[in-house]
Amino acid sequence: MGNISLRTVFGIAKSPELRLNDDELHWLVQAHTGKDSLKELNYRELQTVVRVLGGMRDSMKRARHGDAGNAETVSQRRKIYKLAQELGWTKPARVNGMCRRMFRVDRVEWLNYKQCSDLIEALKGMVKRKGEDNGRP
Repeated sequence: MGNISLRTVFGIAKSPELRLNDDELHWLVQAHTGKDSLKELNYRELQTVVRVLGGMRDSMKRARHGDAGNAETVSQRRKIYKLAQELGWTKPARVNGMCRRMFRVDRVEWLNYKQCSDLIEALKGMVKRKGEDNGRP
């Protein structure tokens, strides 16, 4: 992967596909490394963060190129992908499978505003339960 720096991490996080703010980036780092600061990360942890961010960015690119989807739900889908990443879901098929089970809709890009809201709430509940299982309140 070559040299990975904090610039690489920030470059991907601030990319047009993700546009993460600093709080969102730090939340992602905390979720995947257990560390509060980007400066505390070792090389392996930097690799992990870059891999996760790259996966999120690629998911957003695929969503944009494959099927633009519902224009009203772009920000909601971004939140859905972030929650899916926190759950450790690296493949869009996991989220799409949940869409099929909950709404009988094959792809998250095809959900309407209300369906996206319901999916976000379901994913939030799953993230909360995962945190409780790992000893977090």
